[in-house]
Amino acid sequence: MEPFPTVEIDSNAMDAARLMAEQRLVGVIVMGTDGRPHSVLPGSQLLRMVVPEYIQADPALARVVDEGHADLMCAGLADRRVRDVLPHDKVRPAIVDPDATAMEIAALMAQTHTPLVAVLDGDTYIGAITASGLFRRLLAVT
Repeated sequence: MEPFPTVEIDSNAMDAARLMAEQRLVGVIVMGTDGRPHSVLPGSQLLRMVVPEYIQADPALARVVDEGHADLMCAGLADRRVRDVLPHDKVRPAIVDPDATAMEIAALMAQTHTPLVAVLDGDTYIGAITASGLFRRLLAVT
């Protein structure tokens, strides 16, 4: 487990994107108003919010957008909250307690298709386990 940043569900979506960019995160854990992990916001979901739908439908059209316009794609996040950009089929956070074994964590990641697991001690969020962190640990003893 390692300390892992979170965002509040009512945080600004642009701030969440900046956090992911600055800390090189694949996603963040979104905390609900009750202080518990609510969902996972993958970076790919934020990208879906900034890429126009017509380009998502036909990625070949991306070639016609000049870099000047592409550089401004994230501007639309400034007026949105994290809750507005969560997937409709929200990605529920995988949660383990501090005693979880590496096999339990790996199995949960495989089952839920998530590279990010929140660690709760009772009702208190204390950090997360990432797939890369789990691999580092597993490969260190191999």
